[in-house]
Amino acid sequence: MLGAAERQNHSMLCVGLDPDPARFPGKLKGDSHKIYDFCAAIVDATADLAMAFKPQIAYFAAHRAEDQLELLVAHLRRAAPQVPVILDAKRGDIGSTAEQYAMEAFERYGADAVTLSPFMGFDSVAPYLKYHGKGAFLLCRTSNPGGDDLQNQRLASVDGQPLLYEHIARLAQGPWNLNGQLGLVVGATYPAEIERVRAVAPTLPLLIPGVGAQGGDAAATVRAGWRPGAPIIVNSSRAILYASSGDDFAEAARREALKTRDVLEAARAASRSVAG
Repeated sequence: MLGAAERQNHSMLCVGLDPDPARFPGKLKGDSHKIYDFCAAIVDATADLAMAFKPQIAYFAAHRAEDQLELLVAHLRRAAPQVPVILDAKRGDIGSTAEQYAMEAFERYGADAVTLSPFMGFDSVAPYLKYHGKGAFLLCRTSNPGGDDLQNQRLASVDGQPLLYEHIARLAQGPWNLNGQLGLVVGATYPAEIERVRAVAPTLPLLIPGVGAQGGDAAATVRAGWRPGAPIIVNSSRAILYASSGDDFAEAARREALKTRDVLEAARAASRSVAG
């Protein structure tokens, strides 16, 4: 699905759906019952520009809007059937609890992929891999400063002293990736680390948040992570969602999404020229 959406929409852009009613424009402002309306308008405005959509579950659950998330995914299937939906949930648990979380992501919400924390090991990931045709993106080198607290620590190992995030990348590229269903989350604010992850995991799709409001450089992200046959999904949320506080918010979101997509595509073209 990622490859098909990338080719059809000529895009590496993921539109993050993080609806905050306090930031809604105009007459929608402050109304949590309008989460679906706001997000659906963004989807309609950007459906032909996105490689993926990434709803963040907390922004729905905090407002008792899980039913609106279900409606939104159903709308995505109608408006952009070729574009995969990545549920940003960052789940991490084991056994029967993980099975329930997997059911929630893939059966209740109908997502194509989900973000997971791998901290509890492979048995916290395995229940998601039972859903053939579905994917899981493991947190690897995240964009927040506190990621250094654990992810940048060195491990004692027979093959040297890899950083923890490098070890996660090796597991995801190798023994954990039983059916080719895994990808990694790597923050755009650390392009040098993206390049190191790509070296360790040369074929995995990389979900890269942090472009836009968090300050990640789109062109540097592409240079670090994109390789032929190794996709990157570059997420921008707030910069697109809240491009305007007026009634033209959907049109403004489209303009911002188009600008970001074109920057990413130009960087890819430049990377191709250097590589070829």
